[in-house]
Formats: sequence, C-alpha cells, structure tokens
Amino acid sequence: MSPSTPASATEAAVAPGALAARAVAGADTAGRRNLFRRHPTLVGGVACLALILIIGVAAPLWGTVDPTSLRPIARLRAPAAEHWFGTDQYGRDIYSRTLYGGRISLLVGVIVALASLVLGVGIGLVTGYYRRLDAAVMRVMDGLMAIPAILLALALMALMRTSVRNVIIALVVPEIPRVVRLVRASVLSLREQTMVEGARALGARTPRILGLYILPALVAPLIVQGTYICASAILFEAYLSFLGAGTPPDIPSWGNIMAEGRAYVQRAFWIILFPGAFLAATVLAVNVVGDGLRDLLKVR
Repeated sequence: MSPSTPASATEAAVAPGALAARAVAGADTAGRRNLFRRHPTLVGGVACLALILIIGVAAPLWGTVDPTSLRPIARLRAPAAEHWFGTDQYGRDIYSRTLYGGRISLLVGVIVALASLVLGVGIGLVTGYYRRLDAAVMRVMDGLMAIPAILLALALMALMRTSVRNVIIALVVPEIPRVVRLVRASVLSLREQTMVEGARALGARTPRILGLYILPALVAPLIVQGTYICASAILFEAYLSFLGAGTPPDIPSWGNIMAEGRAYVQRAFWIILFPGAFLAATVLAVNVVGDGLRDLLKVR
C-alpha cells in the first residue's frame, strides 16, 4: 500500500462532511434570500427596530451627556456641531434626551405587551374552556372595552402617582380584554376538536389539555397581537406623558420632551421634531414587524 493511501482515505472521508456543510450553508443563504424577497417589509421592520433598540440600550456610547443636566446659558440653541439636535428651554441636550428617552418607551412597550399576553391568555383559556364563567367574565371585558383605552388609562393614572410602574399598570388594563377575546374565540373552536375530545376521553386533566393541546395553537396569533400591543403601548405612553399624566418630568421620555417643547414650537421646533420622528419610526417599525409576522405565520 502506498504512503499516500491514508491521506487519500482521509480526504475521501472528510469530503462528504464538507459537502454537507456547504450544502447547509447554501440552503441557509438561499433561505435568507427567499425571506427577504417574500417579506421585505418584515426584514426592514426588524432591522429598523433592532437599530432603535441598540441606540436606546447603548445610549451612553453615542457621544451623549447627562440628559438631565441644566445649562441655562445654552438654552434654545439650534442644532449644531456642539448639540446635534439642539437644546431645550433649560439648556438640556435634545440629542441625549432623545436617545435616553427611547429606553423608557421600549421598556414600557415590551413589558405592557408581555404582561397583557400573560394575563389575557390565562383569563381567556379558563373563560373559553369553562362555559359557566364565560358569561360573567366576558361582560366585564366588554365593559372595559367600551371605554376608550386612552381615557381608561388617564382615569387610572388620576388615581395613582406618576411613575413608570403606574404607567405600565394603566396601559396593561385596557389591553387585557382584547387578548382575552382573541384567546376565548380560539378556545371555543379548539375545544371541539377531535384531539381535545380524545384527550378528555382518555382522562387527561384540564391543565394538561389547555397546556398541550390548545395553547400551542395560539402561539402564532398571540405573537402578532403582542406586536400591536407593544406599538399601542409606546404610543399611549407618549400620549400620557404629553398630557402630564405619564412618566415624571425628571425622567426623559419622548412624550415628556415633546410636552415641554410645545410652548416653544414656533421658536425651537427641534425640541418636538426629533423625539417625534423617533417615536413615529419606532411605532411604524413595530407595526410593520407585526404585519410581516402575520403574513409569515399565516395568521387569520
């Protein structure tokens, strides 16, 4: 046997693995291209949302200063090299306040979406499966949905102190009925499916049926619903802060920044322009992601 035979055998053994790895890499690349081709808005929305998230989380790394520091000598300065987004009536840097304000909006949006989904799914599963509770619980939910969400949030904030935690609570309450109705409607149809009836006939307990047979079928619509709740919460937080019933004035948020700058809009329009642009871009990106996920997951 020649000395080159072992090396040839090794290459022959390695070659199939290398070919398989290349095939997998090629398939991944093709999959990404197909995803971008079929759902360009989803990819664009995710990219925009990821950029805004990175900007907010890493705000101290982008040349910002203390967003609460006052410099009366530099009040109402137009955007320039020293202050990229200008300054407000107290000399605070709008660029720094806008970047740090994204943290509050994104935090409120994510927590409100998660809390609404968790509470709404729990109530909706029980309500849809046990028909005796359906009438009483759904009448309460209908009553909450009869009140516009922003008015209900304002009423709840009037009963509590202004803080980020209370804003989250005030925004979660109006969103729960919408999740409950979505989950209840799905449970009413799924509970009559053959698999659920078979599991019930085999003696499966209700928690097992809800957790293994019904809940997995709700994942796709709940993901889409969560994106819409997140966008709505970000927008409503800005509404509450703009009206003076949201986050405290000492905490920079997009709504607070615009509320403080509305009296100077004719003299210093940049106080409202930049946080408003970031708010619009964030809400648009979240809604675009929700629409893309709806098409991708084929939610009806």
